[in-house]
Amino acid sequence: MKLMRIGAVGAEKPVARIDDDTYVDLSDVVPDFDETFFASGGIGLIGPVVAERAAAGAVSRFAGERIGAPFGRPHQILCIGLNFRDHAAETGQAVPDEPILFTKSPNTLIGPDDDVRIPRGATKPDWEVELGIVIGRRTSYLDSVDAARDAIAGFVVVNDVSERAFQMERGGQWVKGKSAETFNPAGPWLVTPDEIDDVRALDMWLDVSGVRRQTGNTSTMIFDPFFIVHYLSQFLVLEPGDLINTGTPPGVGLGFDPPVWLQPGDVMELGIEGLGSQRQNVLGPR
Repeated sequence: MKLMRIGAVGAEKPVARIDDDTYVDLSDVVPDFDETFFASGGIGLIGPVVAERAAAGAVSRFAGERIGAPFGRPHQILCIGLNFRDHAAETGQAVPDEPILFTKSPNTLIGPDDDVRIPRGATKPDWEVELGIVIGRRTSYLDSVDAARDAIAGFVVVNDVSERAFQMERGGQWVKGKSAETFNPAGPWLVTPDEIDDVRALDMWLDVSGVRRQTGNTSTMIFDPFFIVHYLSQFLVLEPGDLINTGTPPGVGLGFDPPVWLQPGDVMELGIEGLGSQRQNVLGPR
């Protein structure tokens, strides 16, 4: 399934995408795609409903509604840094022996086509197309990497927007460069694992104002999604609906010589094979 939330900010309704034109409304079945939904095994419960309604033609047509993030605000957003060898090289940093973990404020989450706002004082705003993992059940101390598969609700496109001066020049604490408002567009869909042949072989791309900046594939990750979930479960409890951003391929603004930074008026367009695409206008500070 491809799960979506559509509607105004704070009033999104849960739906399942059928195709580019139609969806099944699930707002009478579940109130939202959130922690409670995932914890209760909601994906398994709505599957038959979606199939039955689609077969019966009980579908609605998209009519230009805003697309929200495909899940409610998570308990936490966890991020893996330098998870592509060529991205580590472009930033001049060593390839990590273990996943580098940092966090991002959960209130950075926005819809895939919402505006991204550069924060006050920013001088080096940057882009990062990433594969996101959404956790499907409360998870800790997984016994094996393979066991991580059952803990994953689905996958999503994310843009791990970053402010490099805040990240690297203000005490070296990455969270400060990652947590400005609007810094985590997600969606358009949460795609359940059964819809993806191999999440470790998906093309990724990102353009800025019509110029291709990032081209990559999840096959070049240092640590794949299942390893990441197993690894993190050894250190902390993953809650249903938590989001994990898994790292970005080369082509970020920091990696150019000279560096290229986002400017007000830029447009970011990005996507991952099978997971949909995003488009964000970049705005200046409030």
